[in-house]
Amino acid sequence: MKILWICNKMPQPLAKLLSINVSAFGGWLDYLFQRIMESSEVEFVIAFPGKTFYHEKTDLISYYSFKEDSNTGFQPIIENESPDVIHIWGTEFIHSYNALKAANQAGLNDRCIISIQGLVSIYGKYHYTEGLPNRVINNYMPRDLFRPSSVIQGKKDYLKKGQYEIKSIQLVPYVIGRTDWDRAISYLMNPKLKYYHCNECLRDSFYHQKWEIDSIERHSIFVSQSDYPIKGFHYMLDALNYIVRYYPDVVLYTTGKDLLHLSVIDQLKITTYQRYIIQLIKKYGLEEHVRFLGTLSESDMCARYCKSHVFVTPSTIENSPNSLGEAMMLGCPVVSADVGGVKNMMEHGKEGFVYQSSAPYMCAYYVMLLFESNELAVSFSRAEREHAKKIFDRDTNYNELIGIYNDIIINSQDK
Repeated sequence: MKILWICNKMPQPLAKLLSINVSAFGGWLDYLFQRIMESSEVEFVIAFPGKTFYHEKTDLISYYSFKEDSNTGFQPIIENESPDVIHIWGTEFIHSYNALKAANQAGLNDRCIISIQGLVSIYGKYHYTEGLPNRVINNYMPRDLFRPSSVIQGKKDYLKKGQYEIKSIQLVPYVIGRTDWDRAISYLMNPKLKYYHCNECLRDSFYHQKWEIDSIERHSIFVSQSDYPIKGFHYMLDALNYIVRYYPDVVLYTTGKDLLHLSVIDQLKITTYQRYIIQLIKKYGLEEHVRFLGTLSESDMCARYCKSHVFVTPSTIENSPNSLGEAMMLGCPVVSADVGGVKNMMEHGKEGFVYQSSAPYMCAYYVMLLFESNELAVSFSRAEREHAKKIFDRDTNYNELIGIYNDIIINSQDK
């Protein structure tokens, strides 16, 4: 079979093959990419965004780049390769819609499938500004004169991208998802499509490490992202304000720029949301309890999970957050907002705690229960690891994906 992947970025294994540095974003693609590239049963083609168009071929793979804002770049790729399956990863970018249009013009629409990652149309309409005061939503910073990044602009950007996302799902005959949440939305947008379930794989390090309660920094909390509103760091600070009253040694770690030690120049570069985070930290007197870690490598992220007492996902919306999956695979006890598809990942009270996203006081309560009881933390750790091993099993997920490809090929041949 010949498979064409259309991705948001160049996968890490290909970047290493070409000696190119790329961001660590999209690590869930890397194992499947490597496995398919090395498979004797698949002729593999991949396309990803680049500043200029190019096409190269190796013994293992053919690869193309395309300009993100171009609506013409996919036609020659699809017509030249004539793939058996066109697998588009994500709906967040206009190139997904442009690729579907090109496939439709080539008469290959029945070979297209989209993997649902997040759904920006829903994020923007319902969840982007949750828990933020109007003064923050509608405010601007100096950087917005050159690079618009206010909260209201972020919401508008999601809604704009969401228009193409909805068109894409309405056009495609098949989608791959992982949760009740993405299944429901897919069918609401296109009741005629066929939905396949297939879980993702995690980054390699998380299959080889394990959280141990004797090795943790006690009363430490880890939140993996804090830069933009849907990650809910404002809610986490509300929760921390409760926790610090009972655990004055508590420390909250997160990734991203150190907002508490900014130079004068850097103060001009922060977003409205980042300024609000600074204001909340100072309002609650949490300066000694919040640590920003910058950008962490895969191994550093793994180490931070293993050192943390509790991992928290305070997001206002997620589909199936890989950060939560990483914590579960390592066995770091988890507390998560009950949003999107989180319920499909973990069982409340057995593998972790879930709480209403707009109730940070419940987040605080559950974190403190885990602080108080080693027995509970270890019990959750064992149960979540066993569940994660099933969700993120590499062989299972690879075989299910190949099975989906075979099913699409059979369906297209029958038409």
